[in-house]
Formats: sequence, C-alpha cells, structure tokens
Amino acid sequence: MGIVCDFYRSTVGKKIAMAVSGLVLVLFVVGHMAGNLKIFAGIDGATGDYKIDDYGVFLRTMGSEMLGREGVLWIVRIVLLLCVFVHAVSGIQLARLNRRAKPKGYEVTSYRSANAASRTMLYGGLFLIVFITFHILHLTTGTVHFGGFVHGQVYANVHHAFESLPTVGFYVVAMALLALHLYHGTWSMFQTLGVDAPRWNNGLRNVAKVVSVAMFVGFSSVPLGVIAGVLPPPIETSNAGLH
Repeated sequence: MGIVCDFYRSTVGKKIAMAVSGLVLVLFVVGHMAGNLKIFAGIDGATGDYKIDDYGVFLRTMGSEMLGREGVLWIVRIVLLLCVFVHAVSGIQLARLNRRAKPKGYEVTSYRSANAASRTMLYGGLFLIVFITFHILHLTTGTVHFGGFVHGQVYANVHHAFESLPTVGFYVVAMALLALHLYHGTWSMFQTLGVDAPRWNNGLRNVAKVVSVAMFVGFSSVPLGVIAGVLPPPIETSNAGLH
C-alpha cells in the first residue's frame, strides 16, 4: 500500500491514476449512451413494456442469483464513484502543480502539454461533477424530478423530465461540455498511457473526436427527441410499475 501511495504522490502517478480512471469512465459513458438509446426502440411486443424499462429491470436484476437484487449495480456504482473521485482529485492536484511550475505570464499551447489539458478541462470537469450529482437526483433517485417520478418506469420518467425546455437546454449544454472534456481527456489519456506515436497521432486524435461527437449526439438526442415530439408521450403498459 505504501508503494502505491508513494507512486501516486509523483506527477507520473497522478497522471496514470487520472488516465486509468478516465478510461473506466469513458467505457461507462459509451455503455450508458447505448442503453439510453433504447428509449427510441418503443414497446417490446413480448413483454408488453417499453424496451428501455426492460433494460432497467435487467440492470437491477443482473447477477441477483449471487449478489441479490441490485448487488452488481451497486458494485458498478461504487467503482464509478471511486473513479470520479480519483479522476477529480488527480486533475485538481495536477492543475495546482502545473500552476506552481508555470512561470508568470507563460502560456502553453501544445496539445502534448499536460498543463494545457489541465487548464482547459478543470472548470468543465468541476461543472460535470455538479451535473452528475443533479442527474442522479433527477433521473435515478427522482429527488428533484418534477414530473411524477415512478421507480421502474424509465420511459415515462425520462419523458416527463424533458418536457421542460430549460431542462433540455441545461442537459444539451452539459453534453457539449462532456464532449469537449472527452475529446481532450481521451487524447491526453493516449499520451499518458504511452499509446501515442508520431505515425498514429492523427488517427488517435480522430478517434478522440469521433468518441466525443458520438457521445454528444447520442446523449443529446434523448432530451431533444422528447421536446421535438419524436418520442411520444408515455402510455400505460401491461407491466408498468411492476418491476
């Protein structure tokens, strides 16, 4: 344990901790977006419920034979929260170290500089922490949901949440900041983990762009789909509220 702590105290250790935790979070974001898009799949004829509601049931019951209902889901949540904590703390500490090391008036413009990445990502990252907190209270616990939140009725909860234009605007802005954060973060992650090389850099930068744009389009399509009427109002389904 002491070796790990000593390694983390170094700048390289903080960068690697930030990169690895960031990789876990990027993989989660990709999976979360893919799950969200099930909202466009409508009702499953076999179950009589919205497919995204069935997906929610799957998330709550996977591995229940061994760990009980929501056991796996809580493990995933704890791991993600730890990754967010490590990512945020490492980022803040690196930003402070870079600020102390930077001569007054000196500005870094190179994409390869950790200093530039820290300066452009710090406040966006802090905003995203605020957004994640609101998002959990909004659509996971329903604490700040103002449209009649019912646990298990994912489609209805999401639709009611995004019938408000200010809420839609807030989410779209947050997703734009997430896309920017993902672009810089993915590119920095490649560098930190030593994946980048002169002959690969253009391709890796394009991968970072594709990931960030795909995340923005995928996540934003849900609130925009509701407010634009692409996603119809929820109807009572045969299994509504039974999960």
